[in-house]
Amino acid sequence: MLGLGKKDFTLFLAVAAITLLAPFILNPFPTGSGLAQFNAGYPDLMQRFVIYGIFAIGFNILFGLTGYLSFGHAAFLGLGSYSAVWMFKLLSMNVIPALILSVIVAGLFALVIGYISLRRSGIYFSILTLAFAQMAYALAYSVLTPLTNGETGLQLTLDDPRVLDGGGRPTSLPVTELFGMEMRDTASLGLGAWDFTFGVGFYFCAVVMLISFYLAIRIFRSPFGMMLRAVKSNQQRMNYTGLNTRPYTLAAFVISGMYAGLAGGLLACMDPLAGAERMQWTASGEVVLMTILGGAGTLIGPILGAGMIKYFENIFSKINDAVLHQWFAALPDGLEDFLVTIIHPFIGKGWHLTLGLMFMAVVIFLPGGLVEGGQRVGRLFRRRDRKAGGAEAQAAEQRRTPAE
Repeated sequence: MLGLGKKDFTLFLAVAAITLLAPFILNPFPTGSGLAQFNAGYPDLMQRFVIYGIFAIGFNILFGLTGYLSFGHAAFLGLGSYSAVWMFKLLSMNVIPALILSVIVAGLFALVIGYISLRRSGIYFSILTLAFAQMAYALAYSVLTPLTNGETGLQLTLDDPRVLDGGGRPTSLPVTELFGMEMRDTASLGLGAWDFTFGVGFYFCAVVMLISFYLAIRIFRSPFGMMLRAVKSNQQRMNYTGLNTRPYTLAAFVISGMYAGLAGGLLACMDPLAGAERMQWTASGEVVLMTILGGAGTLIGPILGAGMIKYFENIFSKINDAVLHQWFAALPDGLEDFLVTIIHPFIGKGWHLTLGLMFMAVVIFLPGGLVEGGQRVGRLFRRRDRKAGGAEAQAAEQRRTPAE
């Protein structure tokens, strides 16, 4: 079972099935229907689901498993993107070297930042990571313009050497590829009123996410993971026993940063452009929301949280007043306008308000995130099954008693 326990292997198979069948699962409504705008099964959005899932999985190793809250992980996301684009410009459009460089560069920077930041804990650690991230953002935006191209962002040009691709001056910008398969290639399948699109880029990112998820499971179940849990539980008590916890926390920080660099490299593989906005504090806050919303410290929670937030950002934000009027067209004019007025602040550009309310509800009523909600529903059904089974057994016993 790939070195996993029965429950972990079942969870891994479930995540793999949902991920690989995402083009079908995320397109529940017919293409021409009024609800088709809620479909999310197109490659660009599905790629974001799995890429930010990787980002959240890595952050969960530091925050959910170790208990260290970082507000600066966007720095590693941006570094991964810049590294990948530079690899595309200098070496080749193949995504493999770009991803390797992204992970290495992010890991090295995480080692330096973690070595300094982990001298403090709690809120002081969080502020230090935020400060480093903002310094990285400022450097990328203005100081290191020759390397980052400032506010315009680093992108491909016709004059890039690309020594492994033969160099020269092409007539158009090349595209990222994997041993000849272009990342933007897609295939379509029509089944009745439904249209499904399968992208090379999405499935490549999905495979990378599954590998990342598998490694995260192994980390969670390893002695190293148990040590990180002990750090989260009571680091001071561990220090009193004479055990030096800093190597473990630094290793967790570096691993988490490498995950973020991998996610940044994948973003560049899908769209060879790197900008300083990926290093802003808002991006760091977003991954915190993803992890808490899905369930910090759980295996599948960060993936669920990443999918939820990216769905709201890309689908829910597109609903506007015209769509609402179309939905409520059958109602009387006064009632239609009233409903549109009430719902308007929560859609379109106001989707953050809806997300904020949902996040508040989760924190208040489901401290364990969406995973805890699923567990509560599961326990409810199991309790009903036990009650039903007990009633059936009692009735059978009553039927046997007279016969005896």
